[in-house]
Parts: sequence; C-alpha cells; structure tokens
Amino acid sequence: MLLIWGWRTYMAQLAMLNLVCSGCHNPSAHSLRRRTTKFTLFFIPLFPISRKHSLQCTFCGLSYEISREQADQLVAQAQSPAMQEPQPQQPWAGQQQPQQQWGQQQPQQPWAGQQQQQQQPWGQQQR
Repeated sequence: MLLIWGWRTYMAQLAMLNLVCSGCHNPSAHSLRRRTTKFTLFFIPLFPISRKHSLQCTFCGLSYEISREQADQLVAQAQSPAMQEPQPQQPWAGQQQPQQQWGQQQPQQPWAGQQQQQQQPWGQQQR
C-alpha cells in the first residue's frame, strides 16, 4: 500500500498596524501574519505541525518573527476602538434610497454660468 504524506504551509494576515520599523526607522504599515504548517495525508490537511507569527514592514520589506503573546497583544491593539478610524455615515442611513427606473434619466443641474440646453426630439436639428 502506498501512502502519500507531506505538509503544506498556509499564510493568514491578522492585522495591518502603523508602527515604526526597526530596520528603516520609518513610520509605516506593518502586516501581522500567521504561518501555519499542517501535516497532510493524501493531500488532505489533517493537523497543524507548527504555527509562527511575523511582522513585515511594507516600506522596506523587513520581516521578523514575534511570539504568540506579542501577536495577540497587537491584534487586540488593532481591534481597540481608539485605533479604528471613524466610519463615514451613509447619506441615506435609515431611509430608502430613491430608485431610478430603467430608461429614465436623472435631471441634471446646469453648471454655474452655463446655459441649460433644451433637448430636441430624435432626428430634429436645432435651427
């Protein structure tokens, strides 16, 4: 009987953080990633063999491993309300948006200083 076994590595991005890089000393975005290696049997991933976390600077490309505890702290920091940007409010929040029916044109306002042209029926020229 022939057994086919091996391993496969999966990458998952956990968060994007704004940090000062230890290599280039620039404040830039850093990608927090988790690399998981799984044992496979007949090309089916069964269980994880190893799991490692790393930070990568998007400015210079420097990548270095960090501990799981540090990764958990950085994920919590990225998800805290103080770090998140305010969400723009939707102009129609709680209201139904007006629907445009097929073939109808929205009325357009002329630009400042521009005269509004009257539309002629199809095939007729303006004299």
